[in-house]
Parts: sequence; structure tokens; C-alpha cells
Amino acid sequence: MERSYQRARRPEQKDERREAILAAATELAKDRGVARVSLGDIATEVGMAKSNVLRYFGTREEIYLHLTRLEGGQWRDAAVAALHQAAGPRGTGAALGGAFADRPFYCDLTTHVEILFEHNVSVAALRLHKLWAIETYFQVGQAISVACPPLTSADGAALVMAASAFVTKLFPLTRPPAALRELYAQEPDIARAFPPFRPTLQRMITATAAGLAVPDEKTATS
Repeated sequence: MERSYQRARRPEQKDERREAILAAATELAKDRGVARVSLGDIATEVGMAKSNVLRYFGTREEIYLHLTRLEGGQWRDAAVAALHQAAGPRGTGAALGGAFADRPFYCDLTTHVEILFEHNVSVAALRLHKLWAIETYFQVGQAISVACPPLTSADGAALVMAASAFVTKLFPLTRPPAALRELYAQEPDIARAFPPFRPTLQRMITATAAGLAVPDEKTATS
């Protein structure tokens, strides 16, 4: 990626470089999958040395944590908007699951946060990300509490966490490697054992929401 300057000195030039790095990391991940993109790949795509990329982001993992927050903000807004039109566990499952399924890049990022992105980053980067995650979970959780009483906002936040865990397990099934694709073509019965992403995710979120709405015995007898 060519630039009219060799080194970013002015604030607007530095911002442009950061945006170029994020754009390159996004396009590579959408094309290959997050796990298959290295820092060197990003540097090559953006036309910079790896050492220069590290002037803007401490590590490859920090780049993708940053993108998780950017994509997660769009997911949050879509989920809240859908939840405003939803009612009950089934509507909540459809709204929350649909917001994930409509954003495969965010699903891919979500799959790698705990197992990859939260490693090899600074304490400051982790603090920023965890505070964002907590705030996001409770923002969506508040919308869930309105759509699906008697769930509280804390219950809703727990449901978002559960939904993210379901995504982490289910989403990779949508991107089988070449050998698995060959196996599925040869053995349709094996392929059918792995359910489609969107309806399965929505069903699992619905079931969890319904379960959270049932008071436990201690609460019911107090």
C-alpha cells in the first residue's frame, strides 16, 4: 500500500496508518480466517515492516482485540435493535442468535478471543478489552431483560456470555478444512450430525433463556 510519505509524523498520518493496518487485518481475516493471518501477512498487505506495525499495535493479538471491539460494537447495536422487537425466550433467541449469524467476521473473532487474542498482549490492553466486554454484555443484557422478563440485566449478561460460548463451539463447524469437506462429501450421514449454525445457535440461546427464566428452588421458597 503506497504512501506519499515514508514515516508517519503528523497525527492524521498516524491515524491513517492505524486504519490501514486494521483494514488489512480485516480483509486478510475475512479471506483466510483469523487463525491463518500472521503479523507478517498484515505488514506485507499494508506495505510496512513488521517493526513499524508494532509502533501502532503491540502485537498481532492486540490488532484483533481492537477489531473485536469495533465489530462487537456493531453487533451490540444490531442485537439491541432486534431485542426491542422481540418477546419471550424464543424471540430473544432469534434476535441474539441472528445478530451473531449475520456477522460471520465477528463470530470468527469471538471464537478466538479467550484462546488466542488474550495471550501475548499487555495488561493495559487486557483491561481495556475486559471493561469493554463487561459494558457490552450488560448493555445487551438490559435489552434482554425487557424482551424476556423475568430475566434481570445480570441474567441477560449471563445469556450473552452463554451465547458467545455457543458461537465458539458452533461457528468453526461452518468452516471445515479441506479434509473434512472431503469426508462430508463421502459420508453424508457424518455431515448431517453437525447442525446448521443459525437455527442451532438460536435454539440453544432460546433454551438457555427459558432455563434462566425459571426461578431456582431457593428463590421460589424464600
